[in-house]
Amino acid sequence: MNNSLIQLLVLAGIAVFLIIKLRAVLGSREGFEKPPVPLDPAPRPRRDFEVIEGGPDRDITDHVAEGSPSAVALAAMKGVEPSFSVNTFLSGARSAYEMILMAFDRGDLDSIRPFIGADVEHSFAEAIEARREQGLIIDSKFVGMRELALHEATFDPATREAEIAVRFVGEITTVVKNAAGDIVEGKPTEIKRQRDVWTFARKMGSSDPNWQLVATGD
Repeated sequence: MNNSLIQLLVLAGIAVFLIIKLRAVLGSREGFEKPPVPLDPAPRPRRDFEVIEGGPDRDITDHVAEGSPSAVALAAMKGVEPSFSVNTFLSGARSAYEMILMAFDRGDLDSIRPFIGADVEHSFAEAIEARREQGLIIDSKFVGMRELALHEATFDPATREAEIAVRFVGEITTVVKNAAGDIVEGKPTEIKRQRDVWTFARKMGSSDPNWQLVATGD
């Protein structure tokens, strides 16, 4: 056997040895090697959020029962005047109650005339005149609001006339004095609760934003 043949056999043996070792290494997934990445990974589940439309209007159902005649009337008001808000209305009604009540006790109709209807103005004027004829003066102070709730709402689609009745329970101090300034009724430090149901009216869609007091009761 010549030298060339011997060298060829040695090289062939080395090649076989390297191939065996290479297969042994490539066939192992042990140690720190990362797992294979699939060519077509499964898509991750996607969370879809459904938007529910046509749900109850909380601005209405927070104050009256859903589906009640008052709720239907309030929704119709919003249909004519989308900017109308029950919460905003009740906030304004609270301020109007204090303003009108205190002005009536003072005998001051001029300051509240834009906010009261003709019938209410007439009855207020009669009561104020009767006090004056007797020489009586009412001194009252508004302490706070104990309760405020929407009592009833009605709406006439033909005329767009809306009426909302509100129940008030206010806390006030009231004394009645005679012409000489002597107290004939009440105590300055005695807080009493005043209960009223007032009805406010307005034509929805009107350029005048003011509601008018059109009826009083308890």
